[in-house]
Amino acid sequence: RAAEVLRKAISFDPIDMDLLRELVNRLVDTGEHQAAMDELTQAIDWQPQHALVQPWRPWTAALVHLSPLHLAANLLGCAVVAAFGIAARVPRHAALAWLAAWPLGHAALSLQPQLLHYGGLSGVLHAGVAIAALHLAWREPGRRRIIGAAVLAGLALKLVFEQPFAAPTQALPGWDFRVAPLAHLTGAAAGALCGAVAQAFAGDRSPALR
Repeated sequence: RAAEVLRKAISFDPIDMDLLRELVNRLVDTGEHQAAMDELTQAIDWQPQHALVQPWRPWTAALVHLSPLHLAANLLGCAVVAAFGIAARVPRHAALAWLAAWPLGHAALSLQPQLLHYGGLSGVLHAGVAIAALHLAWREPGRRRIIGAAVLAGLALKLVFEQPFAAPTQALPGWDFRVAPLAHLTGAAAGALCGAVAQAFAGDRSPALR
Protein backbone atom coordinates (compact mmCIF):
# COMPACT_ATOMS: atom_id res chain seq x y z
CA ARG A 1 0.00 0.00 0.00
CA ALA A 2 2.84 2.43 0.86
CA ALA A 3 4.55 1.71 -2.45
CA GLU A 4 1.28 2.42 -4.29
CA VAL A 5 0.93 5.76 -2.54
CA LEU A 6 4.52 6.63 -3.39
CA ARG A 7 3.95 5.82 -7.08
CA LYS A 8 0.88 8.05 -7.12
CA ALA A 9 2.75 10.84 -5.40
CA ILE A 10 5.68 10.96 -7.82
CA SER A 11 3.32 10.81 -10.80
CA PHE A 12 2.11 14.35 -10.04
CA ASP A 13 3.92 17.54 -10.97
CA PRO A 14 3.97 19.34 -8.62
CA ILE A 15 3.89 16.56 -6.03
CA ASP A 16 0.56 16.15 -4.27
CA MET A 17 1.36 16.97 -0.64
CA ASP A 18 -1.69 15.10 0.65
CA LEU A 19 -0.38 11.90 -0.92
CA LEU A 20 3.04 12.50 0.57
CA ARG A 21 1.50 13.02 4.00
CA GLU A 22 -0.44 9.76 3.58
CA LEU A 23 2.77 7.97 2.66
CA VAL A 24 4.62 9.34 5.68
CA ASN A 25 1.77 8.41 8.00
CA ARG A 26 1.67 4.85 6.65
CA LEU A 27 5.43 4.45 7.02
CA VAL A 28 5.21 5.72 10.59
CA ASP A 29 2.33 3.33 11.32
CA THR A 30 4.36 0.44 9.88
CA GLY A 31 7.33 1.34 12.04
CA GLU A 32 5.17 1.64 15.14
CA HIS A 33 3.53 -1.73 14.39
CA GLN A 34 6.92 -3.40 14.03
CA ALA A 35 8.16 -1.77 17.23
CA ALA A 36 5.05 -2.97 19.07
CA MET A 37 5.55 -6.52 17.75
CA ASP A 38 9.21 -6.48 18.80
CA GLU A 39 8.20 -5.29 22.28
CA LEU A 40 5.59 -8.03 22.56
CA THR A 41 8.11 -10.65 21.47
CA GLN A 42 10.54 -9.46 24.12
CA ALA A 43 7.79 -9.75 26.72
CA ILE A 44 6.68 -13.32 25.98
CA ASP A 45 9.53 -15.29 24.36
CA TRP A 46 11.74 -17.67 26.33
CA GLN A 47 14.55 -15.89 28.13
CA PRO A 48 16.38 -17.93 30.78
CA GLN A 49 17.36 -14.85 32.78
CA HIS A 50 13.67 -14.10 33.41
CA ALA A 51 12.43 -17.66 33.90
CA LEU A 52 11.97 -17.49 37.67
CA VAL A 53 10.36 -14.07 37.88
CA GLN A 54 8.21 -14.24 34.73
CA PRO A 55 6.60 -17.70 34.87
CA TRP A 56 4.41 -17.17 31.81
CA ARG A 57 7.35 -17.43 29.42
CA PRO A 58 7.47 -21.28 29.25
CA TRP A 59 3.88 -21.10 28.00
CA THR A 60 3.95 -18.05 25.77
CA ALA A 61 7.24 -18.83 24.02
CA ALA A 62 5.31 -21.13 21.70
CA LEU A 63 3.33 -18.14 20.42
CA VAL A 64 6.42 -16.30 19.15
CA HIS A 65 7.44 -16.70 15.52
CA LEU A 66 10.42 -15.06 13.90
CA SER A 67 9.12 -14.80 10.35
CA PRO A 68 6.10 -15.73 8.21
CA LEU A 69 8.02 -18.80 7.04
CA HIS A 70 8.58 -19.82 10.66
CA LEU A 71 4.85 -19.48 11.37
CA ALA A 72 3.87 -21.38 8.22
CA ALA A 73 6.26 -24.23 9.03
CA ASN A 74 4.87 -24.55 12.55
CA LEU A 75 1.27 -24.45 11.36
CA LEU A 76 2.06 -27.24 8.92
CA GLY A 77 3.71 -29.12 11.77
CA CYS A 78 0.56 -28.66 13.86
CA ALA A 79 -1.52 -30.23 11.10
CA VAL A 80 0.85 -33.20 10.77
CA VAL A 81 1.04 -33.84 14.52
CA ALA A 82 -2.73 -33.48 14.89
CA ALA A 83 -3.25 -36.00 12.11
CA PHE A 84 -0.81 -38.39 13.77
CA GLY A 85 -2.58 -38.00 17.11
CA ILE A 86 -5.97 -38.72 15.52
CA ALA A 87 -4.59 -41.78 13.73
CA ALA A 88 -3.01 -42.96 16.98
CA ARG A 89 -6.33 -42.44 18.78
CA VAL A 90 -4.56 -40.83 21.70
CA PRO A 91 -6.60 -40.90 24.92
CA ARG A 92 -7.36 -37.94 27.11
CA HIS A 93 -4.56 -38.65 29.54
CA ALA A 94 -2.11 -38.35 26.64
CA ALA A 95 -3.54 -34.93 25.80
CA LEU A 96 -3.05 -33.88 29.43
CA ALA A 97 0.52 -35.16 29.23
CA TRP A 98 1.09 -32.95 26.19
CA LEU A 99 -0.25 -29.96 28.12
CA ALA A 100 2.17 -30.69 30.96
CA ALA A 101 5.09 -31.15 28.56
CA TRP A 102 4.50 -27.75 26.92
CA PRO A 103 6.10 -25.59 29.66
CA LEU A 104 8.43 -28.31 30.88
CA GLY A 105 10.19 -28.59 27.53
CA HIS A 106 10.72 -24.84 27.36
CA ALA A 107 11.92 -24.62 30.95
CA ALA A 108 14.52 -27.28 30.16
CA LEU A 109 16.10 -24.86 27.68
CA SER A 110 17.91 -23.51 30.72
CA LEU A 111 20.37 -26.35 30.05
CA GLN A 112 21.79 -24.04 27.37
CA PRO A 113 22.33 -20.65 29.08
CA GLN A 114 23.71 -19.21 25.84
CA LEU A 115 20.26 -19.56 24.26
CA LEU A 116 19.12 -16.10 25.36
CA HIS A 117 15.89 -16.05 23.33
CA TYR A 118 13.62 -18.72 21.93
CA GLY A 119 10.21 -18.75 20.33
CA GLY A 120 8.20 -21.23 18.32
CA LEU A 121 6.13 -24.39 18.44
CA SER A 122 8.75 -26.91 17.39
CA GLY A 123 9.49 -28.10 20.92
CA VAL A 124 5.80 -28.53 21.69
CA LEU A 125 5.28 -30.39 18.41
CA HIS A 126 8.16 -32.77 19.15
CA ALA A 127 6.54 -33.42 22.55
CA GLY A 128 3.28 -34.29 20.81
CA VAL A 129 4.98 -36.75 18.48
CA ALA A 130 6.76 -38.42 21.39
CA ILE A 131 3.54 -38.76 23.40
CA ALA A 132 1.47 -40.17 20.53
CA ALA A 133 4.21 -42.61 19.50
CA LEU A 134 4.71 -43.70 23.10
CA HIS A 135 0.99 -44.37 23.40
CA LEU A 136 1.11 -46.62 20.34
CA ALA A 137 4.19 -48.48 21.55
CA TRP A 138 2.86 -48.84 25.10
CA ARG A 139 -0.83 -49.58 24.64
CA GLU A 140 -1.56 -50.74 21.13
CA PRO A 141 -1.14 -54.28 19.78
CA GLY A 142 0.51 -55.68 16.69
CA ARG A 143 1.29 -53.38 13.77
CA ARG A 144 0.29 -50.22 15.62
CA ARG A 145 2.79 -50.99 18.36
CA ILE A 146 5.51 -51.47 15.75
CA ILE A 147 4.61 -48.13 14.15
CA GLY A 148 4.86 -46.40 17.52
CA ALA A 149 8.26 -47.95 18.24
CA ALA A 150 9.49 -47.02 14.76
CA VAL A 151 8.40 -43.40 15.18
CA LEU A 152 10.16 -43.22 18.55
CA ALA A 153 13.33 -44.65 17.01
CA GLY A 154 13.15 -42.23 14.10
CA LEU A 155 12.60 -39.32 16.45
CA ALA A 156 15.62 -40.34 18.52
CA LEU A 157 17.82 -40.54 15.43
CA LYS A 158 16.63 -37.12 14.26
CA LEU A 159 17.53 -35.58 17.60
CA VAL A 160 21.00 -37.15 17.56
CA PHE A 161 21.73 -35.96 14.01
CA GLU A 162 20.65 -32.42 14.89
CA GLN A 163 23.47 -32.16 17.46
CA PRO A 164 21.42 -30.08 19.88
CA PHE A 165 24.36 -29.16 22.11
CA ALA A 166 26.70 -28.15 19.27
CA ALA A 167 25.53 -24.52 19.32
CA PRO A 168 22.61 -22.55 20.80
CA THR A 169 21.18 -21.95 17.33
CA GLN A 170 21.94 -23.19 13.83
CA ALA A 171 21.43 -21.64 10.40
CA LEU A 172 19.84 -24.09 7.97
CA PRO A 173 19.70 -23.64 4.19
CA GLY A 174 16.32 -22.47 2.98
CA TRP A 175 15.17 -21.06 6.32
CA ASP A 176 15.13 -17.33 7.09
CA PHE A 177 15.49 -17.84 10.84
CA ARG A 178 17.93 -19.69 13.06
CA VAL A 179 16.83 -23.04 14.50
CA ALA A 180 17.34 -24.10 18.13
CA PRO A 181 17.69 -27.92 17.96
CA LEU A 182 17.88 -28.13 21.75
CA ALA A 183 14.17 -27.19 21.84
CA HIS A 184 13.45 -30.30 19.79
CA LEU A 185 15.34 -32.44 22.30
CA THR A 186 13.84 -30.88 25.42
CA GLY A 187 10.36 -30.97 23.90
CA ALA A 188 10.64 -34.63 22.95
CA ALA A 189 12.16 -35.54 26.31
CA ALA A 190 9.43 -33.67 28.19
CA GLY A 191 6.81 -35.39 26.05
CA ALA A 192 8.29 -38.82 26.65
CA LEU A 193 8.52 -38.21 30.41
CA CYS A 194 5.02 -36.80 30.79
CA GLY A 195 3.63 -39.43 28.43
CA ALA A 196 5.23 -42.27 30.39
CA VAL A 197 3.88 -40.93 33.68
CA ALA A 198 0.41 -40.58 32.17
CA GLN A 199 0.50 -44.10 30.75
CA ALA A 200 1.73 -45.58 34.03
CA PHE A 201 -1.05 -43.96 36.07
CA ALA A 202 -3.82 -44.28 33.50
CA GLY A 203 -4.51 -47.94 34.20
CA ASP A 204 -7.21 -49.05 31.82
CA ARG A 205 -7.63 -47.21 28.56
CA SER A 206 -9.21 -43.80 28.90
CA PRO A 207 -11.53 -42.55 26.15
CA ALA A 208 -9.83 -41.48 22.97
CA LEU A 209 -10.07 -37.87 21.90
CA ARG A 210 -12.71 -37.25 19.25
